[in-house]
Amino acid sequence: MKLSVVIPVYNEIKFVQEIVKQVKALPIKDLEIIMVDDFSTDGTREILKNEMEGQVDKILYHERNKGKGAAVRTGFPHATGDYVIVQDADLEYDPQDYLKMIKVAEEKDADVVYGSRYMTKKADRILGFYHTAGNKFITLLFNMFHDTNFTDVETCYKMFKRELLQSFDLVENRFGFDPEITAQAVAKTSSIYEVGISYNQRWYGEGKKIGIRDAFRALYVIIRSAVKNKTKKNR
Repeated sequence: MKLSVVIPVYNEIKFVQEIVKQVKALPIKDLEIIMVDDFSTDGTREILKNEMEGQVDKILYHERNKGKGAAVRTGFPHATGDYVIVQDADLEYDPQDYLKMIKVAEEKDADVVYGSRYMTKKADRILGFYHTAGNKFITLLFNMFHDTNFTDVETCYKMFKRELLQSFDLVENRFGFDPEITAQAVAKTSSIYEVGISYNQRWYGEGKKIGIRDAFRALYVIIRSAVKNKTKKNR
């Protein structure tokens, strides 16, 4: 299996080199790394241009800040792997968990594998109540509107067969991307699996970017995509 890793980057000067180091250290023989800088202003962009070009397969640059959803949409068409996964440019998620997801993909011939922060069976760090409750509420609403049983729609770790992913019509620029891409996956395949992953939540003072505005946008996208999917089924 060839795995393409798309890494959206925005103001991650502290972590961007380390996360690439961790991804490259994985025991995956055929690995492609595509980074998209979403107009970083903290020095990240200069590190990418001066130190990291040549260390990864491709680095793409936005000329204005557009949002995470826009960054991954920029990266997806450049992926050439059998599967494509999204990796945030911080250290909240552990790339070692790719191996669990790849195992599920290979054993089940899955079209989609999500890494769930809420399915872990081991000791985990305590997470912030409101952030966790918000994630679970959005997931609950998604399940209600789409008749699914996800445990973590908002997870970063989403892995898709490339042909399926590149057939999606994605438009969301910020964190509405998560329910949007999930809804399109549900509309096109039933071969979707989840596996438990680890999660080391960082706090807003440490650079976390998602906020209440993104939660309201996610709710809007859930309803919009449910109506669209229902309309397609009734045709």
